[in-house]
Amino acid sequence: MSVRKDTIFEQFIAPVVGWFVDEEETKQLRDRIDWETTCDRLRNDTLSYPDYYRQSNFHGIEGGYLTIDAAVTYDPITRYAVPPNETWVRQEALKRVGGSPRRILDLGCGTGSMTVMLQQAFPQAEVIGMDLSPYMLAVAEDKAKNAQTNIQWMHGNAEATGFDDNSFDLVTAALLFHETPPEVSRQILREAWRILQGNGEMLVLDGNQETLRELDWLRNVFEEPYIEAYANGNLDAWMGAADFDAIRTEEVWWVHQVTRGIKPIPGQSPDYARSQPITVEVESEGENIAEAPA
Repeated sequence: MSVRKDTIFEQFIAPVVGWFVDEEETKQLRDRIDWETTCDRLRNDTLSYPDYYRQSNFHGIEGGYLTIDAAVTYDPITRYAVPPNETWVRQEALKRVGGSPRRILDLGCGTGSMTVMLQQAFPQAEVIGMDLSPYMLAVAEDKAKNAQTNIQWMHGNAEATGFDDNSFDLVTAALLFHETPPEVSRQILREAWRILQGNGEMLVLDGNQETLRELDWLRNVFEEPYIEAYANGNLDAWMGAADFDAIRTEEVWWVHQVTRGIKPIPGQSPDYARSQPITVEVESEGENIAEAPA
């Protein structure tokens, strides 16, 4: 793996993460996927990678997410980086979805952890996962197959999805905005508003901006090039500028936040009934989880 050796992550965090990483599991994943064939099938050859994405080293890995190394190490790193438990945190976000969406788009889906949980929570919905990296999508496809879920994976840019106006009930973005420059995050929100139908919902799970502003060391640990700009921003304001209504941000275990907004129907107030959380069931390690621990 090509990694900058002078980063905080590589010098101090990677050795600790290594204690929790199942190297055999990672090797099996690398060997199980036919990377060339799978990525060629998933890759959108007309897609142009944005400069911020192509030229950045995420998690200290040279080449960022456009590498096999990033794809096979993403889940072990994320499990460690999303305390107290990645599944619980994602479940907390899912509990805040209003209504029963029929068509869902998960933007910046990465290796598909949230996408799979969305399909399990809403089995009757059409669920699509979109990401800029064909390597991440290859892992997501493998994960969905193992979970026996039916998900469509798309190699695309969340800033310009290519979907029709008013074509989704729910758009999600989990752990995405701290990895994008603020102007890109705002464009993604505008794009989400465009493709959501009236009364459709935008759900964002990410780091707690207030907490990140207070903790310099936390912002610098995982070599995220845009996390400081994200921390100094205001997701509520970004969503308001994108014309979302009924915006609400809730803290989740202090270091995370879930932000939700509704696309209003022209001439009508938002349906606040949809803003009420519902109970969903999500498969996790062979068990149904109705509610995550508080």
